[in-house]
Amino acid sequence: MNLELLIRGALVADGTGAPLRPADVGVAAGRVVLFPRDPAVAHERGAARVIEAEGLVVAPGFIDVHTHSDAVTLLGERGRQLAAAPVRMGVTTEICGNCGSSLFPALPERVPALRRSSRAGFGGDIPIFQDYGAFVEAHRQAPRSNHLTSLVGHGTLRAGVMGYEDRPATARELETMCALLDEALAAGAAGLSTGLIYTPGTYGDTAEVVALARVAARYGRPYVTHLRDEMSRVEEALEEAVEIARASGAALHVSHHKTAGRHGWGRTERTLPRIAALREQGLDITCDVYPYTEGSTSLSAMFPPWANDGGTEALLERLRDRAERERMRRAIAEGVPGWENTVGNGGWDRISVAGATGHPEVEGRTIAELGGDPFDAAAELLLAEQGEVTIISHSMREDDVVRVLASEFAMIGSDGVPKPGRPHPRLAGTFPRVLGRYSRDQALFSLETAVHKMTGMAAERFGLDGRGVVRDGAHADLVLLDPRTVADGATYTDPLLPPTGLAAVVVAGEVAVEDGTLTARRPGRILAL
Repeated sequence: MNLELLIRGALVADGTGAPLRPADVGVAAGRVVLFPRDPAVAHERGAARVIEAEGLVVAPGFIDVHTHSDAVTLLGERGRQLAAAPVRMGVTTEICGNCGSSLFPALPERVPALRRSSRAGFGGDIPIFQDYGAFVEAHRQAPRSNHLTSLVGHGTLRAGVMGYEDRPATARELETMCALLDEALAAGAAGLSTGLIYTPGTYGDTAEVVALARVAARYGRPYVTHLRDEMSRVEEALEEAVEIARASGAALHVSHHKTAGRHGWGRTERTLPRIAALREQGLDITCDVYPYTEGSTSLSAMFPPWANDGGTEALLERLRDRAERERMRRAIAEGVPGWENTVGNGGWDRISVAGATGHPEVEGRTIAELGGDPFDAAAELLLAEQGEVTIISHSMREDDVVRVLASEFAMIGSDGVPKPGRPHPRLAGTFPRVLGRYSRDQALFSLETAVHKMTGMAAERFGLDGRGVVRDGAHADLVLLDPRTVADGATYTDPLLPPTGLAAVVVAGEVAVEDGTLTARRPGRILAL
């Protein structure tokens, strides 16, 4: 047997949660070949390259189930450094299209408006594709270090059929959305996602989402949801998601489960037992979580849903209108029924600027620190940046994060937002942070369990056959790590610092990262289910 690579002397964390075991891990034609540890024959295996790995652990390549890397490799040189962050922390497969926002599908006449309104979410002038096939083809022409697959975003579907209008879909519009979703899933998209706090997703009611989730269920693909509220009404929002899953027959996956804002703190003590009970009753429900107490999104999401009716250009026009601006100010102060009011639950002093390309001097400062009235400061910054401002929200408590991490049904997702400025460090630090801070240092769970949450559990949920495991014949996506030193390096001040303790990352049998440095190899591809 001709091996391209042999990792010799390591212990194997196979992605199933089973105990570590000694084995040599070979790669032949992009697939894993396992050898029992036998020093007598170790030098006779004829590998083109041998990595001596005594004291290290070989794990499956990490699967990031929640990213927003949809467009980063399409941004050219500007996106290159950002695109490197996930693979440098061991992520060999990313699932994008989360929170209801994907780069496809859309009716041809809706593409220009979608493209204009998507700049803020994806960090620049990015394409919107009419179908999944065009999305795949564009990425095939943009070499990447790791693999990518995408969910179909409900918000994109809605805007791609009926624009950014705050109204129910007509029967014909819903039929068109279902047809576009069906085409995308048939072509290999990974499932359906919603972002029910974001416009235009928030304009869709439960029945609309049920109809779409039924399409996902026919393909055996999950319904993946950013709940309609993760703060004071998180339990109610969870029940809506359960209703959608039950009515549609789709498996349910709750994105970045959290209970945020002062009115939500501690509610994981109720949401997690509820999920556990639902699983015992037979509902197929899981969640993902990132290991930080801060979230990140667009500054425009801090404004009431009606303010975003019509998309980014309409929001900016309203911000220029003094009466409309005062109406927004009151909505944040008083609340809007059914709206997750992040500022009302925390305050402008807990919202810091992560990305403002034209005003880098404000990055890292809270809105309250910009001077003058905080609401007006936020409004003026949005106007100056044409709506393209990313923020970090200091909204969670550590005990809630720990409870979700420890749950047997929680896998790991970074929610990485690869945009210029000072992005949330979860983009570059999530997986090593779980391994170092929470598994090794706090002993929240074993190394084997941590790896399972990052690999085998994720592959099973999203139907990634042959990935997430180290076994004969599996795809050769691998991480070689030092369990004694693995740790995140990224900080809020320097968010792209690479982790420590990762000796190598192998993608499709090729070494894509070595000692923290990206190699010249670009073996990643688009995965169609």
